Amino acid sequence: MVSIRLENIYKKFGSVIAVENLSLEIRDGEFIALLGPSGCGKTTTLLMIAGIYMPTSGYIYFDDRVVNDVPPKDRNIGMVFQSYALYPHMKVFDNIAFPLKLKKRPRREIEERVRKVAKILGIDHLLDRRPSQLSGGQQQRVALARAIVKEPDVFLMDEPLSNLDAKLRVNMRAEIKRIQKELGITTVYVTHDQLEAMTMADRIAVMNEGRLQQYATPEELYNNPSNIFVAGFIGNIPINFLEGSVERVNGSVSIDVGPIKIDLADGYRDIIIEKADGREVIIGVRPEHIRLGRGRYLGRVSIVEPMGREMIVHIEVGGIYLRALAPSVTKISEGMEIRFNIDLRKIHLFDKATGESII
Repeated sequence: MVSIRLENIYKKFGSVIAVENLSLEIRDGEFIALLGPSGCGKTTTLLMIAGIYMPTSGYIYFDDRVVNDVPPKDRNIGMVFQSYALYPHMKVFDNIAFPLKLKKRPRREIEERVRKVAKILGIDHLLDRRPSQLSGGQQQRVALARAIVKEPDVFLMDEPLSNLDAKLRVNMRAEIKRIQKELGITTVYVTHDQLEAMTMADRIAVMNEGRLQQYATPEELYNNPSNIFVAGFIGNIPINFLEGSVERVNGSVSIDVGPIKIDLADGYRDIIIEKADGREVIIGVRPEHIRLGRGRYLGRVSIVEPMGREMIVHIEVGGIYLRALAPSVTKISEGMEIRFNIDLRKIHLFDKATGESII
């Protein structure tokens, strides 16, 4: 296993900058996710680590060795793609064994390694079948087995679960994470699904328009997003954004968002006075940090979305709409007036002009 370091990486396709000044360090044995919308540069970054693309400038290190000019076959990587790329005319055994046969490994060694990896992935009973006889989840396991059997230093995975149904994706997320921890292989996982990244990765690199927005643990991204993009991209239920301005009256500091004013908790006041006094700001409030049933604010329920154990409650306040979470047993119906409070210790504040976090 190896550590990976990207140092000031640029990648251009003609006049288009796909990746801009990317620096990233991945520790030995770490599982990191490259997360972002389509076209953000995450797959381009993965393919540069693989050696399929050459960086326009900058350096890629495996441990302390620059690998910019090392061809993919000499980087000892295992790749798994969105399309499983299995050979339809080969049996499962031969699909898994293919990279070992290319290296002309002894037949006995191939037999032992294929059966060992197949057992780890729970597909040892499928070795005599062809890919067309397998389910999507089984095909995904075969593709993983083919990557693992090489005993790579690095796993590179490009949206490997996107072709699976929702229930199978949940199962495979846990399976991939279990295998990665068991084998301890440094893993880079590309996805546009923030739930996949949050549940699987040790750290997540959030990208947008070719630039790194934030690189941190899932908890840090959720609780302390560095900018509006990260705050809006991370979270299963979208965060509420409210535009307002900072006001100081008789020593108190509040955010005026029109129909409501949000007083700031004591710990925020000095920071806001120093960094944003009198400026236009955007306040971010996650739905789970709005408390329904009592409080200083009054709104009207416009929509209720049941989700089983919880429901999303849309509240209209003077032309502003907020999403809140409530237990499904709560008696809330569309059209009713409802009081609510905002947990002031959990809000996020961003500079409206730059989008950067103030707190």
